[in-house]
Amino acid sequence: MADPAPLEQYTINDHRQWEGDWELIRGIPHAMPPSPGFDHQRASLRIARQLDEALDECPQCRAIIETDFELTANTVLRPDCAVICYQPEGERLSRAPELVFEVVSPSSVKRDEILKPAIYQEEGVEWFVLIYPETLTAKVYRLIEHQYRKQADYSRESHLFELSKCRIDFDFGFIWKK
Repeated sequence: MADPAPLEQYTINDHRQWEGDWELIRGIPHAMPPSPGFDHQRASLRIARQLDEALDECPQCRAIIETDFELTANTVLRPDCAVICYQPEGERLSRAPELVFEVVSPSSVKRDEILKPAIYQEEGVEWFVLIYPETLTAKVYRLIEHQYRKQADYSRESHLFELSKCRIDFDFGFIWKK
């Protein structure tokens, strides 16, 4: 029996030419859902709103949403929400954010829980947060000695994120407020 053909590998340059919304993970394209559901959108909006307001007094840091993060020649991720504490060059990120939020949807569970944390960990993203709109919960991880360590599960509590240039007292209950 012949060996199966290897999977075709793609690069950032290929990714920049594609139509539609894609993430590129270690050379393999991953289609993004056409439009997130209402719960996903509401959670993302509430996260971004809270981060943006918390950073009003910090001139170095900014909240971003749905921005391509070009990590290597063959990996491009698009976090739902993130905080960067540097001035980006161009329209894409080429350096790691300090804080990343991923809102988990049924169609993105494997990517959000397995693939992305491994890559963010390698890239040195200090804080990684998984948001679960269906169960109104969040899982917060911090990079300690090059490994993500779970800090806590949250529903209505607050957590203080200490970044290199600022601090964000984040209220997880605000995400679920009606």
